[in-house]
Amino acid sequence: MTFAADAVSKRGATRFSDIIYEKIVGMIADGNFPVNERLPSETKLAADFGASRPVVREALERLRADGLVVSRKGSGSYVRQRPDSSMLKMVPVGSLADVQRFFEFRAGLEAEAAELAARNWQPDDRERITAALLAIEQCLRNGELGAEEDQVLHDAIAMATGNQFHTIVREWFRPHFAIGHSVTRSLSLKRTLEQIRSVQDEHAVIVEAIFARRETEAHDAMKKHILNARARMFQGV
Repeated sequence: MTFAADAVSKRGATRFSDIIYEKIVGMIADGNFPVNERLPSETKLAADFGASRPVVREALERLRADGLVVSRKGSGSYVRQRPDSSMLKMVPVGSLADVQRFFEFRAGLEAEAAELAARNWQPDDRERITAALLAIEQCLRNGELGAEEDQVLHDAIAMATGNQFHTIVREWFRPHFAIGHSVTRSLSLKRTLEQIRSVQDEHAVIVEAIFARRETEAHDAMKKHILNARARMFQGV
């Protein structure tokens, strides 16, 4: 058993709060809980889902952290934004909360990789990163998804760290990285040209900082890029 598979098996079955979280996200996406409308009370949600109030409360806390709902003191929780319902079809059932957690993990991991890449890149790395960035650009011009090309860019940055463990971790969790890249790029194709371009602009800022060996700037640009990708999962069309 691989380290990644072992880690997943130790985590055990999906937590009940994650299931409730995904159900509420689905109901918001489907319009059953409209934007700016108040969600049912914790007591009502607990009864509807056959869960305890602490479990529902935990799910609501994640929804607030993801920017889908907002709490109003003395009034309850209100829907803040409605995600694209197609997003749920791209994510394995029961794993949406884990996909979001993996973005949180990536934000730290890939920010450190960008910083190391800025410090350690070699001419071969520059060629790989440049080629990957241009490949994504070509996909944009062709109206193609570019998920694999996006992943190749991030792989090239990991390789440029000079630390093999960054590339090993990417191999361990390849399916998790693939889901993130596929979902966010699939959704981006349904947005305005300006929104699509903003993703590639983020890539360009990261690459520029790496090649200029501005380590802190590369770190911060990559972290911002990953957290923006996480947020884009829940943006409506």
